[in-house]
Amino acid sequence: MNIETLAVHAGHRPDPATGGVAPAIHLATTFERDPDGSYPRGYLYARNANPTRDALEACLAALEGGVAAAAFASGSAATAAVLQALSPGDHVIAPHDAYYGTGRMLQETWSRWGVETTFVDMTTPEQVEQAVRDRTRLVWTESPSNPLWKVVDVARLAEIAHRAGALCVCDSTPATPVLQRPLALGADLVMHATTKYLGGHGDSMGGVLVARVAEGFFARIKALQASLGAFLSPFDSWLVMRGIRTLPLRMRAHSEHALRVATSLAGHRRVEVVHYPGLPTHPGHLVARRQMSGFGGMMSVQVRGDAAGAMAVAAKLRVFTRATSFGGPESLVEHRASIEGPGTRTPDNLLRLSIGLEHPDDLIEDLEQALGSA
Repeated sequence: MNIETLAVHAGHRPDPATGGVAPAIHLATTFERDPDGSYPRGYLYARNANPTRDALEACLAALEGGVAAAAFASGSAATAAVLQALSPGDHVIAPHDAYYGTGRMLQETWSRWGVETTFVDMTTPEQVEQAVRDRTRLVWTESPSNPLWKVVDVARLAEIAHRAGALCVCDSTPATPVLQRPLALGADLVMHATTKYLGGHGDSMGGVLVARVAEGFFARIKALQASLGAFLSPFDSWLVMRGIRTLPLRMRAHSEHALRVATSLAGHRRVEVVHYPGLPTHPGHLVARRQMSGFGGMMSVQVRGDAAGAMAVAAKLRVFTRATSFGGPESLVEHRASIEGPGTRTPDNLLRLSIGLEHPDDLIEDLEQALGSA
């Protein structure tokens, strides 16, 4: 089926009890046993499984072309589950430019548990090859990456990982299954923060891992989901299911609006550089054209000058909201370096923009007035 049809129907069926077309929210935390102690309906306890979460996981597996999925309470919880499934002494290769929380988790938390990490520029696959060790078990990729929106060749990195006997995981949150399907490119697992585009309305936090193979490493992840309890709640699962039904239409609009905004900003005298894969000047543009069906709604802009100048631009915006996160209907702006704090690699004159569903002319006008008067 096409992605639009999957988004509407995957994981959905009329309620068998009432015939309701909209899915029910099953809030139960425990389920009745039969007199012989069995669970013929398949449900034991909410930590193990829940009908609403099961429906979302089936939906996401179908969207990504995977065989199974595990939904967590946040994108960070999903990332942590992957790392928890490793063993002390295992080695991870990760990108320099990635969600700041992932790098901090690897450096500050999992290093204390004996998991070693080498950070490289993954836009140069040779750096990944050179970083491989005997104990390399995981190549963590992110494409497009946050906040510079670099694009990596997922197929090439998956090949390098597999030659080393390692798994390849791709954080594809900014792209969603509508624009990019990492499993089809060779990745073993794909991660999404459902908080962003999948939920799509800024009212639900969650994360998901979708697997190409259900056995082995992913079976350990599913066991961790149940034993550690960082699973997605029924209500959040229902909200994400609702958001996914309009995901293809929203992603087209986000991508179209972002390309217009990026093109406008690229020629502005106050803008040093625009980081957006849809621009032909972007270093990863050709790779993005090959492995993506659209370029997404995220970009970053480096304002000429310093942090104070970038902050002044953000302060003068009227349509954009100054807030963390992305993927909702409203456009957001964030001075990323000040959020990440000491040790950040993000340029101090960079503003991260989440381009929403407002008319692009209004967004361009808002940015021009802020840049012109800052």
